[in-house]
Amino acid sequence: MTQECVIYLPDPAATELLGAQLAKAMKPGDLVFLEGNLGAGKTTLVRGVLRALGVTGSTKSPTYTLVEPYAIESLTINHFDLYRLADPEELEYIGIEDYLSDTNSLNLIEWPEKGGNWLPNPQLSIELSYHGEERRAHLTGLSRIIESISLG
Repeated sequence: MTQECVIYLPDPAATELLGAQLAKAMKPGDLVFLEGNLGAGKTTLVRGVLRALGVTGSTKSPTYTLVEPYAIESLTINHFDLYRLADPEELEYIGIEDYLSDTNSLNLIEWPEKGGNWLPNPQLSIELSYHGEERRAHLTGLSRIIESISLG
C-alpha cells in the first residue's frame, strides 16, 4: 500500500535522523529516489541511511563517478548521483540493470529524473525542498517504510 507524509527538517541533524529512521524499514532490493534542488539535503539524508546501516568513514555524493557502492556484510548500498548524466542511455554503460536487479542491494538515487525511462518505479520517493531556513521532506511510497518514521 502507498502512503504519503511531509516532515519538516530544522537542521542537517534532523535530515540524517530521517535517513536513519528510513534505514530501519528499508529492505534489500528497495529502490529510493531522492529529488530536490542542489543543497536540499539529499546527500545528508543518504549519510543518515549509511551511518544507521553501519558505514563508517567518509561518505560523499558520487557526482563524478555516478555511483558509490558501500558493502556491509551481505548488503550493498549503492548511492547514485545522476546530476551529471548527459543522456539516460548512459545508465546502460554503468550497468544500472545489474545494480537494480541485485536483491542484496539497496539503491539510493539522487536526481532520478535524469534517468528517464531507464529506471523502474521506486519503493520510496523523497522530495526535499527549502522551507525558509528549514527543509521539508515529502515522502511517497510503501506504507512499511513511511510508517516506520518516528522523529518525535
